Amino acid sequence: MAFLLQDGNLLFTGALVLMLMIAVLEGVMTLIGFGLSELLDNLLPDLDFDVDVPDAEAGGVLTRFLGWLRFGEVPALILLVAFLVGFGITGLTIQLLVESVVGFLLPGWLLAVPVFLLALPQVRFVGNLLRRFAVGDETESVGRSSFVGRVAVITIGEAAAGSPAEARFSDEFGTTHYVMVEPDGDETFTQGEKVLLVEERGANFRVIRPSSKHLTENN
Repeated sequence: MAFLLQDGNLLFTGALVLMLMIAVLEGVMTLIGFGLSELLDNLLPDLDFDVDVPDAEAGGVLTRFLGWLRFGEVPALILLVAFLVGFGITGLTIQLLVESVVGFLLPGWLLAVPVFLLALPQVRFVGNLLRRFAVGDETESVGRSSFVGRVAVITIGEAAAGSPAEARFSDEFGTTHYVMVEPDGDETFTQGEKVLLVEERGANFRVIRPSSKHLTENN
């Protein structure tokens, strides 16, 4: 504990404390029916994260960078937590090694930038892992473009115009997918309602109310 609270480590210890606070807050907000994950995703711009399209403009660079980190494919809250953990643990590990070699800690501000850069690949690794095994946005032959026409259930939040909510569905491989959805009109969908994905637009999907009982009974 004394090591964690030394001046040179406060920046990295603070990142881990913030991560724990976010985890507790998310749990509390989920119990009352409004997830912190949804709030954070709504703060992000509605961008098309295509990292394969070259774009020299600042907005394009930012979009490609966020796409590289898997924003829009993995809930932003998970990526934020991954960053805080990576930043905190990496910083503390470096400080521990430095102290064992030279006998003192480096100033936290001196390590902030290199530790920040070292944490980013860790965020991408977590994003790739969850995207493939947990979130399942892409499996053997299932990509986001094939999500159109599927019926999902609103899991967190309320989907309204300009305010996406999180929805869940399973594909033919049994893989569960989580997507952000927004009504294709003025309708509002609440937690537990079923929606039909009709269009992919950036990181979100436009949805309507399923008109056929056959669709809802088989999803």
